[in-house]
Amino acid sequence: MDLLFADRAHAGAMLAGHLLDAQDPVVLALPRGGVAVAVPIVRGVGGELDVLVTRKIGYPPAPELGVGAIAEGGEPVFDLPLLRRLGLTPEAVTEVVIEERRELARRVKAYRGDRPLPELTGREVIVVDDGLATGATARAALRAVAAAKPGRVTLAVPVGARDTVEAMRQEADEVVVLRVPVDFRAVGQWYERFDQLSDTDVLDLLAEA
Repeated sequence: MDLLFADRAHAGAMLAGHLLDAQDPVVLALPRGGVAVAVPIVRGVGGELDVLVTRKIGYPPAPELGVGAIAEGGEPVFDLPLLRRLGLTPEAVTEVVIEERRELARRVKAYRGDRPLPELTGREVIVVDDGLATGATARAALRAVAAAKPGRVTLAVPVGARDTVEAMRQEADEVVVLRVPVDFRAVGQWYERFDQLSDTDVLDLLAEA
């Protein structure tokens, strides 16, 4: 039986032990949950911590169903097979994309103000989230990072669905994942404490780091 992580900080401390070869990395956390995982990683391996804001693109009749995602500095990434099954094209969700770009910009402003992302060209970059379910936001984040021409990209997550983890190996130079349970249903089931975080929580974590 797979053991639970106590919380995101515990998971991040465990991940840090698998990232000790990193050389002065830029650690980009996906808010909100990824920030709590990333803080102990930076404490363990050093480097520079920042956020990379992403947003899910929802299916209009059922917004909780993600048909894609977008990351700051990147273009929308769609689940094209899912869109086809729903009888949609990317153009059909243009209004959703516009709204998510607006919310993405709000969160970037809230988390970083007018400060740009760190320079990524030629740098080692570690993208961190608290888990991988469908992988939509992670894929969007990794493609946005790739567009900046980093030297090396690692995706680091505590837990993930098997198929999604394998798919992410096509998007990053390395995927570091601690647990790939056979009965994965949701990220939160693998944490004893999996509280929802607010923007204030994210800012407090960034200030603490």
